[in-house]
Amino acid sequence: MLLGMSAFAQQGGLTEAALSEIRKGYEGTATDKALRNAMNNASLPVLAKNAERSVMIDTHFSDMVKTKGRTNQKQSGRCWLFTGLNVLRASTIDRFDLGDFQFSQNYCFFYDQLEKANLFLQAVIDTREKPFEDRTVDWLFAHPISDGGTFTGVADLVTKYGVVPSDVFPETLTSNSTSAVRGQLSTLLRQDGLKLREAGKKADLQQMKVDMLKEVYRILALTLGVPPTEFEWTRRDAKGNAVSTKTYTPQSFCKEYVSQDLANNYVMLMNDPCREYGKVYEIEYDRHTYDGHNWLYVNLPIEQIKEMAIASIKGGDAMYFSCDVAKFLDRDRGICDLKNFDYESLLGVQFTMDKRQRVQTHASGSSHAMTLIAVDLKDGKPEKWMVENSWGDSGWKGNIIMTDEWFNEYMFRLVVEKKYVPADVQALLSQKPILLPAWDPMFASEEVF
Repeated sequence: MLLGMSAFAQQGGLTEAALSEIRKGYEGTATDKALRNAMNNASLPVLAKNAERSVMIDTHFSDMVKTKGRTNQKQSGRCWLFTGLNVLRASTIDRFDLGDFQFSQNYCFFYDQLEKANLFLQAVIDTREKPFEDRTVDWLFAHPISDGGTFTGVADLVTKYGVVPSDVFPETLTSNSTSAVRGQLSTLLRQDGLKLREAGKKADLQQMKVDMLKEVYRILALTLGVPPTEFEWTRRDAKGNAVSTKTYTPQSFCKEYVSQDLANNYVMLMNDPCREYGKVYEIEYDRHTYDGHNWLYVNLPIEQIKEMAIASIKGGDAMYFSCDVAKFLDRDRGICDLKNFDYESLLGVQFTMDKRQRVQTHASGSSHAMTLIAVDLKDGKPEKWMVENSWGDSGWKGNIIMTDEWFNEYMFRLVVEKKYVPADVQALLSQKPILLPAWDPMFASEEVF
């Protein structure tokens, strides 16, 4: 029997005959040698850069939302938070004639990390009777905490904790570079998760959790600062003139300067070709707070989503937008274009997967959130789009321009105010959502670029 198993295994192995045939893939021609010399001494993106697309794209846009300034998430995965707050920031600046104003990303991030720690620990308590090999349990311990997220997380955090100006709770070295503290928190939470699973039946699990969260809070306070519960702030107009000075709580500041129902004012849209269109989906554990909301979206064809995006831009409202930004991105010019790089000619292969197949095989997915602010229409049809990024001055004046063809292939999520969503799409929200697992290919990794 063992001999039979060995023979069976060998059938799929690389035999000498197979290797002899495979080696013919590199023939050592003059072209092969020249390419090998080049690829041994320069990066593939540099060599694949399409010289025919080296001219800067036209930067005129027929329709653009008025925004002010650029933000910089630096070495952190908080694009979702910068983008969500930038959407709110644009309307706040416009309503109050503010200058270089930002909401504190660090303030919201502090409570994001605390809430995610509680979400993990409570989920461990909820699943402690399941075996460790259970896929949900395994997924939880594989993802105890992250600095990625979605707009739903922004809405839940701002609704629960309010907001403060960036000068009231500024960035720290750790908030700008989150990997080190995230690694320590992940180890601590996994350790605490084991303790909760191994605790006796008479143990007070909720008190154990609170004691564990005290340690998390202390780490966050040491690295990010102690978030204010009350503060004094002077509002200044775009010219720098003082308008008013008041004492606020984060909640009262939010009520005055955000003043909208974040939980009910927006519709989350998705273009996921792996799922049936016209249906509502919800992703398990894709939330930031245990008592908050999972990411819930309406899945629609790309053309329908474009119609709402155009309406919002024309209406002067920026949108939360996420995509697979690294694909065909020319960072120097700040352009996403399917023709920026020609890897097929360089490597002598063909890449034939469509959008659905790329998602199914984990070759593509939503990796970065930005603020959609512009579209260029020709005869009513979009030719290109522009997003305000959170990478400082990189790209084109801190923005990224996307061709419409690229938009079709690598755009995934869009958050639109309800006033721009047609009644028939809003009616879809009455459906009972289809619950997808946390490890679904589209959501296997949060937006952390």
